[in-house]
Amino acid sequence: MKQHEISSPKGAKKARKRVGRGDSSGHGSYSGRGMKGQNARSGGGVRPNFEGGQLPITKAMPMMRGFTNIFRIKYQEVNIDRLLDFSPNTQITPQVMVDSGIIKNTNHPVKILGRGDINVPLVVEANKFTSSARTKIEDAGGTVREIR
Repeated sequence: MKQHEISSPKGAKKARKRVGRGDSSGHGSYSGRGMKGQNARSGGGVRPNFEGGQLPITKAMPMMRGFTNIFRIKYQEVNIDRLLDFSPNTQITPQVMVDSGIIKNTNHPVKILGRGDINVPLVVEANKFTSSARTKIEDAGGTVREIR
């Protein structure tokens, strides 16, 4: 088989519909647009999501366009299994977490989550704690301190 002998499979290439080329073409006269009306005119038709003058649903419901809550607080989440590398009774602040590479920076508040188990007493300072993280840290003999 040579390159000039290769052809597309049957039905892969379809000629475009040539409308308005006389009655014998089958698409003459009104060219499939009907007789009158907005869609029959040149340049006619309505824009996408037009609802006949009714307020479009995409305008009425902003969440469908992608609603952004401007009051949302983005937390840096740290699970307690990431704190196992620290020695007992270490005071862990957000700055200590940055220095050890657990979080990247202190631009956002830190929230401690409860995944994993902890068995060393630690003094953990963060902006928020889940209830499971709080109980696990305190059960290990550590203390929890919320900072603002």
